[in-house]
Amino acid sequence: MVDRKRILVTGGAGFLGSYLCGRLLAEGHEVTCLDNLYTGSIDNIRAYLDHPRFRLIQADVIEPQSLSVDRIYNLACAASPIHYQADPIATMRTNVLGALNLLELAVKCNARILQASTSEVYGDPLVHPQSEDYRGNVSITGIRACYDEGKRAAETLFYDYNRMYGTEVRIARIFNTYGPGMRADDGRVVSNFVVQALRGENLTVYGDGLQTRSFCYRDDLVRGLMALMESEEANAIPVNLGNPGEFTMLELASLVLEMTGSRSGLVFQPLPQDDPIQRRPDISRAWSLLGWQPRILLSDGLQPTIRYFAEKIARMAEAA
Repeated sequence: MVDRKRILVTGGAGFLGSYLCGRLLAEGHEVTCLDNLYTGSIDNIRAYLDHPRFRLIQADVIEPQSLSVDRIYNLACAASPIHYQADPIATMRTNVLGALNLLELAVKCNARILQASTSEVYGDPLVHPQSEDYRGNVSITGIRACYDEGKRAAETLFYDYNRMYGTEVRIARIFNTYGPGMRADDGRVVSNFVVQALRGENLTVYGDGLQTRSFCYRDDLVRGLMALMESEEANAIPVNLGNPGEFTMLELASLVLEMTGSRSGLVFQPLPQDDPIQRRPDISRAWSLLGWQPRILLSDGLQPTIRYFAEKIARMAEAA
């Protein structure tokens, strides 16, 4: 019999948050989704709106909330550079004020709280692969700092609430994640390449295309978040969640072109400011604490992702 919990998911109408809401509902929990719908979408949670154990609150985490909850997943904040750089001050507010408000709620409710942090806390790393002990190489003046430093500040608040109030906190440092549910204009490389290939447009490669990323499929990542939340050994310990398989942008572009059957070419643009050159997680801590590692290969995860975007583009064309 399920131990039903009252769970708040901020950013719950987003790409990862909406899938997490579905998984939590399937396990029998009561789920409240809080989202300002800046990058989230009602379409992502439409299937849950009439569910008796689901509730949507359209609000912003920078405003305090009065709820009774047992668990809080904080996934609020645009994760794509084009979206979080559009209003960097709002991004910093979301990360810092949002974290404060949710930590206060956790204290009030004696709830366990998980922070969706990011591999961006490592900046443009000088250590490879990146383990949780690495303190990072982050610019505090660059255009990505609103997100990178905002997430670092949020982590600091989580650790301090744990030390001062005994709040049970979980910290997930999430590496590049992809899958169905992403926006067509998400702006990150997997969605960019897939959408451009399906539309017959040239794929935009930044820099020389030799910079690397590690891509984790949505299902694997959310399974890791849920395992981290319920781990009794991971209190106030940062844990990398990502797929250690490392690919250059040129390798990803080649794979997307092959799998979509697209004849698109490549167009090269200057590398954006502060864009990391290498990114690969050391997930030994996730394995030792959670017994977690990704199961889905990039080629296998791209198949449903491509289908999702093909259907999305077809619907957009019909509506035009």
